Amino acid sequence: MNNENVTTATEFFFLGFPGLGGFRFLLFILISSAYTMTILLDIMIIVLVSTRQCFQSPMYLFLKNFLFSEMCFVNVTIPNMLRIIWMDGANVSITGCIAQSYLFVSSGTTECYFLTAMSYDRYLAICNPLHYNRIMDHTLQYFLVIFCWMLGFLLSLIPLSLLVMLKFCGRNVIDHYFCDLAPFVTIACSDTSALEIDIFVLTIPMVAVPFVLIIVSYVSICVVILRMPSIGNRTKAFSTCSTHLMVVGMFYGAVLINYFTPIRGNSVTINKIISVMFTVVTPLFNPIVYSLRNQDMHTVICSYIQRKKRL
Repeated sequence: MNNENVTTATEFFFLGFPGLGGFRFLLFILISSAYTMTILLDIMIIVLVSTRQCFQSPMYLFLKNFLFSEMCFVNVTIPNMLRIIWMDGANVSITGCIAQSYLFVSSGTTECYFLTAMSYDRYLAICNPLHYNRIMDHTLQYFLVIFCWMLGFLLSLIPLSLLVMLKFCGRNVIDHYFCDLAPFVTIACSDTSALEIDIFVLTIPMVAVPFVLIIVSYVSICVVILRMPSIGNRTKAFSTCSTHLMVVGMFYGAVLINYFTPIRGNSVTINKIISVMFTVVTPLFNPIVYSLRNQDMHTVICSYIQRKKRL
């Protein structure tokens, strides 16, 4: 092919959810409501954890950072998704799309790492309580926070360096609502084998390793809890990590369904619905669980509501 006759694309057109008709506006209202509630709940929990003395433990330091990375995640994806839904399809520049893809992967990976740090904290608290304060000191806490942020954003630079080298020409219509990595592989007119290999290899440190570490932590926790002679102690120990375990299950369940289920055999609509679960429903689920299931959080919120009622 003569490269001089190839027109290089400068933007993508995202179809969003075509064919919904009047239901498009209902979808817009539902997603915008979920987005608003997610941001408000995340901010509320971050403020509570930052200002209340009862939340000054390592677990809540990791929780603050996890929710902040989650806010980055939803702010990267949902506002542009709402624009595409409202306009029934919209153009996104290639530069903007690559930036969105990088921030999407970086913030999602950072969430994985903070979930791992939180599981390690629960492991130390339950399996090694006598040495917990000595091991999980301020130095280790802040090291883990910096490590999670840096590793999440640095590892994502590898696929970014390959994305910016891809050429896009001719076909620039994407039947999706945000810049995931898959569309780049599908519509690029240059060789994408290096990017595909890179994505496959990076799933090991970005997804698989954190998941394995979380599983190992909770297997160890379960073994210790089951060895406790008192049922009351077992219940108390399990309650300290049940909320985090629910969030881990929802988060990794959404990741596995979204990225590791076969695309062939599924309609485009089904794949979009799965993506909506991952990008909209799961981020909303997390702060709701932490505000309702976490006993300390639940107590503080209820006491605040009671004071407001008395006033």
